[in-house]
Amino acid sequence: MPDVLKNDRFLRALRREPTDTTPIWVMRQAGRYLPEYRTTRERAGSFMGLAQNPEFACEVTLQPLARFELDAAILFSDILTIPDAMGLGLSFAHGEGPQFARPVRSAADIAKLAVPDMDGELRYVMDAVRLIRRELHGRVPLIGFSGSPWTLACYMVEGHGSKDFATLKSLCWNEPKITHQLLDTLARAVAAYLIAQAGAGAQALMIFDTWGGLLGPAPFREFSLRYMAQIVADLNADPVSRELPVVLFSKGAGAHLHEMADTGCAALGVDWTIDLADARRTVAGKVALQGNLDPAILRASPEVIRREARVVLDSYGNHPGHVFNLGHGITPEVDPECVKLLVDEVHAYGRTLRAG
Repeated sequence: MPDVLKNDRFLRALRREPTDTTPIWVMRQAGRYLPEYRTTRERAGSFMGLAQNPEFACEVTLQPLARFELDAAILFSDILTIPDAMGLGLSFAHGEGPQFARPVRSAADIAKLAVPDMDGELRYVMDAVRLIRRELHGRVPLIGFSGSPWTLACYMVEGHGSKDFATLKSLCWNEPKITHQLLDTLARAVAAYLIAQAGAGAQALMIFDTWGGLLGPAPFREFSLRYMAQIVADLNADPVSRELPVVLFSKGAGAHLHEMADTGCAALGVDWTIDLADARRTVAGKVALQGNLDPAILRASPEVIRREARVVLDSYGNHPGHVFNLGHGITPEVDPECVKLLVDEVHAYGRTLRAG
């Protein structure tokens, strides 16, 4: 890519190199809390119409960067693009979240699944990556991403969202062999998907293991961590993607940070249920950390937002390797002015920490 990166704080932090201040981006920073996003979505006609159109995806990816001094852009897409490309019939019912017309429940269902063609069914994602990278003009790095195999399987087997994804858990206990077959297929698909995003111009890669925290210690290692490690190994073996830092984020899995740090990833996302000082001690300098403000705090007063941002920054301390983020995605009712306040506070206080 011909563009020269003007702001590399985010990538430097992932490499655990010194930065002038703490970099920040926000999960779901392009989303319903922004009025301009809602306008674009209305023009697109539906969420899928938005996500599958590279021009619209580029437009909403760049919207938060026009408002806030963020240190990274993240591809606007959905974590369920891979199962949709596998032919499961993804749709989004109003107020009900994702649904699959053809959930995966049996050995025969799983045997039919194949790694999608990245230049076929998923070309629209790569076209969006190329377009966004071009339109960024090197302003900040672009993050590509995927859902983890476990998280994708949760929706594919259940057929829709759930509080406990008990259908997949039952499959794990009753049919572990075909569960592993499903997860292995998904791991190969995710690796190919992220490698393709790297080839299209992504500058960092992230794996969202949204539902890993539903698993107990041994099942987490067997059904979630094992496949994330497999993906990281595949990414690190590819001549293009091995140059990109990989971030793993497993919500609710703070007890497994030391094992996740051993996968070969560059950084771990941390939710708000663990103190960053404890997380930093746990990973012992092996990886950078990303997080971890509770998203609900963005609904508090400006004074509270500033205070809690400083609590997170003080918890990590004046050490390299911290990317400030929320502990999960921003929620739709947040006032954009509160996000601006957070971004500005993180940068200002981060500079103070470096000076101290």
